[in-house]
Amino acid sequence: MNNVVNPAANAASLSAWTLILDASPLVKLILLTLLFASVVTWAIIFSKSKMLAATKIADQKFLDAFWSAQSLEEISDKIVEFSPSAVARVFTSGYLELRKMQYPEISNLERALHRAHSVQLDEMEKNVDWLATTASAAPFVGLFGTVWGIMSSFQNIGASGSASLSVVAPGISEALIATAVGLAAAIPAAIAYNSILGKIRRVSLEMENFSQEFLNMIQRNLSTHTKVSPHGSEPVKNA
Repeated sequence: MNNVVNPAANAASLSAWTLILDASPLVKLILLTLLFASVVTWAIIFSKSKMLAATKIADQKFLDAFWSAQSLEEISDKIVEFSPSAVARVFTSGYLELRKMQYPEISNLERALHRAHSVQLDEMEKNVDWLATTASAAPFVGLFGTVWGIMSSFQNIGASGSASLSVVAPGISEALIATAVGLAAAIPAAIAYNSILGKIRRVSLEMENFSQEFLNMIQRNLSTHTKVSPHGSEPVKNA
């Protein structure tokens, strides 16, 4: 009786999970490395997206409250309500610097605002470089696994003296899995990096615009000898 090859059995033997389990130690190490990079990438994506969404909402609430306040003291007293706001932290730094100066110097205030801006920007950009690294490196790491898998296929051909599909397929499939995993790690990282960086730039621009408005407001009030107030058009005279 002739032996009949069962296609379903061959397909099962070439399933992705089986190929991963039967892969060489080096390819397994590559796949684990890419899996680790992917897990860290998604953790950064979720944490940064949540943080930036909260920052955007808090910034808008702070700016609305700031421009409707009658004095800097009023907004400072309720600053804790806007704790996720990056703009609020810039204001706090400038306000504290203003309070410390007996004779306000715009240059000192400007440095305080710039320093706070830089600190907030550095905090928002923390770990974002991991996304760029994963996006650029993961495909090449997967490609290395691909090359190694193809080399294994050629070694199997040389050892068996046959180029049949049953000899070539496992190594080629192993190589393609490494490529797929590398791309699966890189593509979300590249998309998220550009998206998150764009959101950070918008927050940075908001902080920069506020710093300029704050400095202009202080200069106007100092030049007219009025009490510092967000309402430049309705200054309150000092007693």
